[in-house]
Amino acid sequence: MPSVDWKRLLIRNLPYGIVFYLVDKVAWLYRYCIGGSLIEKLGVLFLNFSLAFQNVFPSFHPQDLCIGVIGAGLVKLAVYLKGKNAKKYRQGVEYGSARWGNQKDIAPFIDPVFENNILLTQTERLTMNSRPKLPKYARNKNVIVIGGSGSGKTRFYVKPNLMQMTPNVSYVVTDPKGTILVECGKLLQRGSPKMKDGKPERDKNGKIVYEPYRIKVLNTINFKKSMHYNPFMYIRSEKDILKLVNTIIANTKGEGEKSSEDFWVSATRSQAVKSLRTSNGFPLFGELIVR
Repeated sequence: MPSVDWKRLLIRNLPYGIVFYLVDKVAWLYRYCIGGSLIEKLGVLFLNFSLAFQNVFPSFHPQDLCIGVIGAGLVKLAVYLKGKNAKKYRQGVEYGSARWGNQKDIAPFIDPVFENNILLTQTERLTMNSRPKLPKYARNKNVIVIGGSGSGKTRFYVKPNLMQMTPNVSYVVTDPKGTILVECGKLLQRGSPKMKDGKPERDKNGKIVYEPYRIKVLNTINFKKSMHYNPFMYIRSEKDILKLVNTIIANTKGEGEKSSEDFWVSATRSQAVKSLRTSNGFPLFGELIVR
């Protein structure tokens, strides 16, 4: 059986208790009013209305109690019927209730530790914690920033969030202009201060200890400035060779109309013709792969 919220029940029925008290006191005064008719008694009641409250306690006469209960019941019935039949009007919001958020609205979504947030604006942030104390404040962490060229997408969103250097967080950044690595690389190379109990750790010389990021760069414009990937480093047996060859063939196969063109068959045929024409003993393309 669900527990009763007595506090809420008392607050909801307090107005009806006040109505019962007032009607009970009026009924008590009416019984003592002298008059030949109802109108005369009501006149005497209004003239001496203050006498009803000289004694703060309600009347316990059965007749007064019954009239008080009936009065409170009628008021409660009227309130119920009005609420049941009332149309759902929202005065002042006929054109919608949307509004700009304020500091109070965003506060539950912000992590107390500044570094553990996604920076949205100068005053608005979003916690990186996917499981906040109150689940209703959990939000998706995907952010889309739309703006024209030169509107500040990199300057006012990407760079500030990179400079957060949130602990235990990795960053994957596309850099079409080639400026982010130049401008933020040294910062990431040094890293963020190593924290302990909310304070930065220091070495024996009193200098702050930093946790540097491992920076990996893939530059498809200038390969001299790019890290490289050597698949032959993973070859340990003949099975590994076959896996590599099959992977290369599968990833160079065309799509759509070009899928019927077998690049490797054409390349082998071309290499064979070239080898026969030159007669220099150059190995066939297929032999290059097998060897």
